[in-house]
Amino acid sequence: MHQDIQEHLYRMIDDYVYVEELNNLLKSFIADKVQEQSLWAEITLCTHNMLGGEIVDIRRYAAVTELVNLTLDIVDDLQDQDQANKSWMQSPQASTLNAILAMLMGVVGELGQLQVHGKLLVEITQIIARSINGQHKDIINASVSVDDYLVMTQEKSGSLFRLACFMGYLSLDCPDETIKQLHELADCIGLIHQIQNDMRDLVRYDVKNDLYFKKRTLPILYLLSVEDEAFKPLKDYYAGKITADSLLHDKEAFNQMIHDSGCLEYSRVVQSICLQKAEEIYAKLQAASPWKEKFREITYGDFLHA
Repeated sequence: MHQDIQEHLYRMIDDYVYVEELNNLLKSFIADKVQEQSLWAEITLCTHNMLGGEIVDIRRYAAVTELVNLTLDIVDDLQDQDQANKSWMQSPQASTLNAILAMLMGVVGELGQLQVHGKLLVEITQIIARSINGQHKDIINASVSVDDYLVMTQEKSGSLFRLACFMGYLSLDCPDETIKQLHELADCIGLIHQIQNDMRDLVRYDVKNDLYFKKRTLPILYLLSVEDEAFKPLKDYYAGKITADSLLHDKEAFNQMIHDSGCLEYSRVVQSICLQKAEEIYAKLQAASPWKEKFREITYGDFLHA
């Protein structure tokens, strides 16, 4: 994250939070996020530049992108009780909830100062609401098929990339076709990243993983759909017949079953299809170099080199 983006984030906090304890808490959340080398603002800047933008305040728009995503990250961690080492998970929950409200007000206030209103403001709220709808589907385990999962993931994760792009082009006069391509590309990128996360989370046991929440991620949906006696304990667990402790009493054997099952290979195939579609959309996108190439590199380039 650029230093000036971080400074804009701190300024937004100072603009709206005058209680010192809460102000310091919010800034600690931002500092924590900076350590992750977050690229949301960079996506906004790349989108703006590759589409010919030259507005002076673009870094303020990029800071809004970062603040929205930080807010949603915190909410996600609270829901999953994940990332125990994060500052927002270590602070009292009541304080973290107040911090979330303050960040949302910071976003609204900054958009107002930037004169983002009318249809543009509606579009921002629709993109964020789309992500929240997808997130809710996720926490209630609404996906019972691969198609359900793909739609939910595009809503939940794809919308975050849509927002980062939107904040980059909202001040520009872009052709409808370009906007459509960016939306489709964003959804592909969201899927690529989420599938990677799902594969990683399935085989980690140092923290709560998707199994503890009985989430139906892509590799798990594969396991639940295959008629194989080796997967019966997993199916019994999802049916409520056995506990997580019973399922994972021999983690080494379970981990071996996962690697032998083909679920990870299946997930990689779906991910590769998403990559192929992303490449097809990217090739048609009318955008300026070198920003177009940088956009590709920071959003999904690592997966092409894997």
